[in-house]
Amino acid sequence: MGEHNEHGTEFPPQIVEQWAGLGLDLAALFSAGALGQRMGVRLLTAAPERVVGTLPVEGNTQPYGLLHGGASAVLAETLGSVGAMLHAGPNKIAVGVDLNCTHHRAVRTGLVTGVATPAHAGRTSATYDIVLTDDQGKRVCTARLTCALRPAAQQSQAADPTTSG
Repeated sequence: MGEHNEHGTEFPPQIVEQWAGLGLDLAALFSAGALGQRMGVRLLTAAPERVVGTLPVEGNTQPYGLLHGGASAVLAETLGSVGAMLHAGPNKIAVGVDLNCTHHRAVRTGLVTGVATPAHAGRTSATYDIVLTDDQGKRVCTARLTCALRPAAQQSQAADPTTSG
């Protein structure tokens, strides 16, 4: 089926081939970064058509002991962003421009699983629908993320204050 990296994330062979030779760590690039690591986000499978990941409730609660809505948003944005980056390919970057989350049900324990699928996969933007469910498969949150897709060269130019644009 797909290839697993050292973090356990499964990438389809065509994705591994597309990004091979660029000197990039796919697991690091397609992750939630330091924030996701602190929160325990785990990416299970990653392809432009479907991204799956989990988030533990423990350690990500608000004062009432319920899963924090911001934690749901972090998982949703991570999964949608990874899908958009994989759709865009190595010559573009995906930048989140809109995220909305509707919280349906409280969760106190266990693991939340998110599945992101494309609603729109275009040349300059990508929108992903993300559904988060609890351990019983009940919907916890419905989210939608839209990312702008920009040439990767803009990222290095934006980081260089000597470059005018």
